[in-house]
Amino acid sequence: MGQSVSSPTGVAKSTLDNTSLKATSCPVDHSSLKSSTQSSAQCPVDHKALHSSSSSSSQPPAECPVDHSSLNQMPTLSQGRAPNQVLDLPTARTESSILRDSSSKWEYPSPQQFYNALVRKGWETPEEHIETMVEIHNFLNEQAWQEVLKWEKRVIENPSDVQLARFKGRPGEISPKARFWLLAGWLFPSRFNTEPPFDRHDWVVKRPNTGEEVRYVIDYYSAPPEPDGSPVFSLDVRPALDSFSSVKERIACATEEAWAEFRSTEIPKRD
Repeated sequence: MGQSVSSPTGVAKSTLDNTSLKATSCPVDHSSLKSSTQSSAQCPVDHKALHSSSSSSSQPPAECPVDHSSLNQMPTLSQGRAPNQVLDLPTARTESSILRDSSSKWEYPSPQQFYNALVRKGWETPEEHIETMVEIHNFLNEQAWQEVLKWEKRVIENPSDVQLARFKGRPGEISPKARFWLLAGWLFPSRFNTEPPFDRHDWVVKRPNTGEEVRYVIDYYSAPPEPDGSPVFSLDVRPALDSFSSVKERIACATEEAWAEFRSTEIPKRD
């Protein structure tokens, strides 16, 4: 909702035009990586692959490595060492801010579980980069949840009670809205983004006061980098158009944003 950038330091500024994307800076400290005395230090996320549209690369498409292939809870992931693993990875799991039910919150995979998921998919990732990749994974999901709560605040009085009932990863399926923006980028490449989202999740949110469940669609994009080259990710979070109330909220939000943009570009009248 809105056109804003949020970074781990909380600095906000305008970034993307003509979209309702929420852009979030990569939480990896690139300045410290550049100043490191170790020549091999680098961001573990392959940002070139995120921006590349070439299909000739042997690398798999960027997406969450944890297999959310079914609409249910977090899959069971092994905490044991993977074959040929050299480094010891932490097995502690970080608790999210996302309510699972009235008495507990969702937990993110541990670095060891995350690495096991990568190995299971056949992705080659240096073990020393896994903990940073987990931080990025968790950061993006926390930002997505904050966007969900903004939508929920439009409908219910106390969105802090909202729960994430279940979720599903759908990286190979492009949402209708993403297809629309791809078409717009093809017609007007200088004005709109021409890259597809690199991942997609569907989150089903439960409103405890009514028991109602609402499905949200989240498209994950790579956005234009910062001037210093630091990468930025964008999240397009919105309720799915599968209920009358969600359609109404989407229309109302789009109307409000269009009106606000029109008011900001109005030419002041002369006295």
